[in-house]
Amino acid sequence: MKIGIDWGGTKIEGIAIDSKNGKEINRIRVDSPKDNYDKIISKVVEVIEDISKDSSDFTVGIGMPGSIHPETNLVQVSNTKALENKPVKSDIETRLGYEIKIANDADCLALSEATDGAGSEYKSVFAVILGTGVGAGYSVNKKIIVGPNKLTGEWGQNPIPGPMDEYEKSVKRHCGRVGAVEVFLSGPGLENYYEHITKTKISSRDIVSLYKENDSVAGEVMDVYFERIARSFSTFVNILDPDVIVCGGGMSEIDEIYDEVPNRIIPYIASSFFLTPIVKATHGSSSGVRGAAHLWN
Repeated sequence: MKIGIDWGGTKIEGIAIDSKNGKEINRIRVDSPKDNYDKIISKVVEVIEDISKDSSDFTVGIGMPGSIHPETNLVQVSNTKALENKPVKSDIETRLGYEIKIANDADCLALSEATDGAGSEYKSVFAVILGTGVGAGYSVNKKIIVGPNKLTGEWGQNPIPGPMDEYEKSVKRHCGRVGAVEVFLSGPGLENYYEHITKTKISSRDIVSLYKENDSVAGEVMDVYFERIARSFSTFVNILDPDVIVCGGGMSEIDEIYDEVPNRIIPYIASSFFLTPIVKATHGSSSGVRGAAHLWN
């Protein structure tokens, strides 16, 4: 069987699937420890050992925030601060006693949706995570594209296309970068902008609920949010022009994204039309964990 681990900032999910037909055999989901590297590693190992305890023939793939530096083998560009500059792959392999594969969580989303999801009928799939963090993976012919710096798809680190307004110029990512796409399109990013406008802190879920109830302030905030998505998507559309854009993560559940963004993106791309489908991930919140399992394809 194939075991996939989706390693997020709030939860760690493991899935075992049949390597022949892709059917789910078992699933485990636990809360992820906060800000303690050793506890996080121990919990990941615990999930792997638990889900594999009844099998002797299996592979393990892990999707995680960030990527592995090609020279140091340490974690880079992760929105989970406790993982930055840590040898997660070797630490996990040492505890388990066998080889694993690790990829960026957005790469796993792309692989999952290209294999048997919303992108399965397309040659090139750009898969976007809109959640606690923002990132993307790129798949061509059902294979993840990985560049020499292991940064393919890290579009969330780029500055939002300009001209930036004063708010956009003032917001920094945790690494210190100003105006990064992630700080505007993530769930916390939406919350922070709403708080900036209203001086009131509420959850992204509540903001969207108010928007659907035709609250005028939430409507203004979401109007800016949709425009920022369109601006941000234009950067990879102009460069890669993928056959389909697949969206995953909690913010991808906002249905209006799929009507608003195609109508708003044209002023920001090098064309007078936009034909690329923008769709939700077929496997939803399970897509990343399924993609992690498929890393051994």
